[in-house]
Amino acid sequence: MISRVRVWLNRTYAENVFFIDQLRGNPAGHAVEVHATHGDADSPVLAAADTADLEPEGLSAAGYVEYALDQCARRGIDVFVPRLHQAAIVAHRAEFEAAGTALLAPTARAVAVFEDKVTAYEAVASAGVPVPPWWRVRSAGELVAAVEELEAAGDTACFKPAAGAGGVGFRVLTRAPFSLAYLGGFPGPQVHLDAVVEALLGSGEAVDWLVMPRLGQPEVSVDCLTGPDDRVRLAVGRTKNGRRRGFTLHEQWLGPARRIAEGFGLHHLSNIQFRMYGDRPVLLDVNTRPAGGLHQLSLCGVNAPWTAVRLALGEEVGVVEPPFLGPDYTVVSGPRPLRAVSLPQQRGESLPSLPAPAGRQSGSSPARALPL
Repeated sequence: MISRVRVWLNRTYAENVFFIDQLRGNPAGHAVEVHATHGDADSPVLAAADTADLEPEGLSAAGYVEYALDQCARRGIDVFVPRLHQAAIVAHRAEFEAAGTALLAPTARAVAVFEDKVTAYEAVASAGVPVPPWWRVRSAGELVAAVEELEAAGDTACFKPAAGAGGVGFRVLTRAPFSLAYLGGFPGPQVHLDAVVEALLGSGEAVDWLVMPRLGQPEVSVDCLTGPDDRVRLAVGRTKNGRRRGFTLHEQWLGPARRIAEGFGLHHLSNIQFRMYGDRPVLLDVNTRPAGGLHQLSLCGVNAPWTAVRLALGEEVGVVEPPFLGPDYTVVSGPRPLRAVSLPQQRGESLPSLPAPAGRQSGSSPARALPL
């Protein structure tokens, strides 16, 4: 491995401050420098990085690829972990490799399959992995027809954009009349079917939604690390049931995740999510990027970001088995320093910041384990 590894994260989630922490705290004590770019000067990822830049706004996908190639050349990037414009970037993998930069990202085929949930469900179902019933709807009439079919089967209907991430646009449909009960506590995802239909008819715009039953808990997110030879090196399930979180190596979750990761070119880090439909697990979503909660695997003695960087640089890491499964836990938030608003600002400059005691950071971080 090269003497110093330079890693770039572009416009990524705030929780990836922990990804950066784990790179620096790698068990080999290998020198790592992190470059980060974002559109928000107050992203904590910029503060966590050694060097940082604000990204230009308004670039096309092709323009962003040119910007990214320039960043890699100027910054001496060894490993690039792309989130924004991932599809365009992986399509130019050979150009990044020629510049000396390895992409910690899946194949172009995998990104194309999983950036659209309908395409993903069709592909995964054809590979023998169970998926929930679903309907693609673009109009009020199609929405009502799908909801009626689900309700006839005894299910509660929900919908989300056919393309999207992070739960944005997810809503649960209800027919219950509006009452004061909706005004107590925090706002929830419920929305009245009639209100959605009225909005669709009134807007005159087409939508592209996936309608499906509301699935049951637990939710299990399987973090996978897969090599360019299509072999999974690491697979650990993170369970979520309300506030309680935990870990699993049960094959009912890991088996389908491996089949998806190995069968569709989900190279490097991916996250494959399942929930329950009745008494069986079904696919919920596939993320072709590292999950925000990936750092939680540290409770199992695993440093997944560093292992992934080693693999991206061509080092064989072998099959990685967690030495133990951590106990159940929950997540809490805490303070994290920010950079001054003006950028770029590089390591070594004077930086007014909030002290950040070890283990107290912003975003979702594992709290002390909860005994059962």
